[in-house]
Amino acid sequence: MSGRPSRGGGGVWAQETEDGPDGAWIVRAISGAAATKAYRCPGCDQEIPPGVAHVVAWPADDRGGEDRRHWHRPCWQARGRRSPRVMRSRDAPRY
Repeated sequence: MSGRPSRGGGGVWAQETEDGPDGAWIVRAISGAAATKAYRCPGCDQEIPPGVAHVVAWPADDRGGEDRRHWHRPCWQARGRRSPRVMRSRDAPRY
C-alpha cells in the first residue's frame, strides 16, 4: 500500500490511500485482536472469522465509507488479477 498513513485506535493499525488500476481506495488494516465479527470477503466469497487480521477498503470518493468491504489481505492484493466471486448490490446485507 502506498499513500498517507494515519494512526487509528482499537487495533486499526494504519489507513492509507491506495491508487490502483481500479481507482483510488482508502485501505485500513485491521488486527486480529480488533476483528470481533465475521465478514464475507468479496474476493473469494469465504468468511473472515473473528480474530483474523484483514483489510477494510472502500472507494476514496465514498467519504462516508458506506461502501466499505472487509477482505482477506491476499484477496485484496489479488483483486486486479481476478474478478470478485460474487457481485452484490449496494443494498445486499454485509456479513
